[in-house]
Amino acid sequence: WFILQYMSGFGNEHVSEDPRCPGALPEGQNNPQVCPYGLYAEQLSGSAFTCPRATNKRSWLYRILPSVCHKPFKPLKEGHLTHNWDEVEPDPNQLRWKPFEIPKAPQTKLDFVSGLHTLCGAGEPRGRNGIAIHIFICNTSMINRCLYNSDGDFLIVPQQGKLLITTEFGKMLVEPNEICVIQQGMRFSVEVFGETRGYILEVYGAHFELPDLGPIGANGLANPRDFLVPVAWYEDRQVPGGYTVISKYQGKLFAAEQDFSPFNVVAWHGNYTPYKYHLEKFMVINSVAFDHADPSIFTVLTAKSTRPGVAIADFVIFPPRWGVANNTFRPPYYHRNCMSEFMGLIKGHYEAKEEGFQPGGGSLHSMMTPHGPDADCFEKASKAKLEPERVAEGTMAFMFESSLSMAVTKWGLQTSNSLDKNYYKCWEPLKSHFNPKCK
Repeated sequence: WFILQYMSGFGNEHVSEDPRCPGALPEGQNNPQVCPYGLYAEQLSGSAFTCPRATNKRSWLYRILPSVCHKPFKPLKEGHLTHNWDEVEPDPNQLRWKPFEIPKAPQTKLDFVSGLHTLCGAGEPRGRNGIAIHIFICNTSMINRCLYNSDGDFLIVPQQGKLLITTEFGKMLVEPNEICVIQQGMRFSVEVFGETRGYILEVYGAHFELPDLGPIGANGLANPRDFLVPVAWYEDRQVPGGYTVISKYQGKLFAAEQDFSPFNVVAWHGNYTPYKYHLEKFMVINSVAFDHADPSIFTVLTAKSTRPGVAIADFVIFPPRWGVANNTFRPPYYHRNCMSEFMGLIKGHYEAKEEGFQPGGGSLHSMMTPHGPDADCFEKASKAKLEPERVAEGTMAFMFESSLSMAVTKWGLQTSNSLDKNYYKCWEPLKSHFNPKCK
């Protein structure tokens, strides 16, 4: 009977109840002595109680049984999930990965949790400061098991295959060219429909928010109304064989058994929710005279640090747009940066590296490691006739950018067998055009 429905608005105070139980939300208070339909009231807090109102995040859930009803947590094998950044020596080189291989089912069955592979990161969850970048590769759905992240928020970017995500707040269908955010502590389960792959940016200690617009004004970039939140949906399902609740806690996985589905929330209200966003909705800002605006104009979401203007992590996209700049080298310029830049490709070809950088792969340019267009791109763009042109048509590249210096895992450098050891060669054909007699 269920039809996917959503409510719109970023960070809004939403109210939702499953239509099968009208009036399930208590009126006039959060925690009545007896809740409608005999439900339990449970608050999920995403911020300290004493945070300023503008940053205070919490939701009230009205559920058939509270989430405390489970057996003790026991360690679960993490596989390739880690926050140990000292497995291998640091590597300051430009790094690029070929598309990460998805195992074939039924020979190797991987669901969303067993298919998590940590690629790089910095910091650690106990100190509530840091990030991790994971690749997920899976070929089967999560059955009678769910995950919640005690360490931070997951920003999920599917690249191949769609995800039907069941959460305590309702269901979301997330397809390539969409993203979703599952915030700290929210239980969710992922159903897939074949070979599935994507990227995850995990942030410890901060939540994602919309970037400030400054001189851009009131409108632009990602508009708040285009973010979608699921509506309440519940299942009153007993699982005598055991339902597994997995917690990612201090970088490790733990599993607890219970005999009922955790998706038993009949109604909820609050501003702490999962949400999704379609990248085609992004209102692109660009230079219309000469030179480049900084790529910060492509920021969809940011997780701020305590330093003004410095992000723990930004999620940036490079969508289809018009290029019209006069007397300007239009591709990204050569660059060294005090930030770490991880790039991924959802579809198409990236303008600065049309060969080698493929959908489902990635690249990492670490702090102060130089990067920029390959030799072929430089020669073409230097000689091109400058006229209005569509840039990145049919393409969607993105960047996870961080002020933290990220270390690459052993899986990323060795075990994945996806590292492109010839990446540096794309700049070797660059030649000197210097002529002291010609200005």
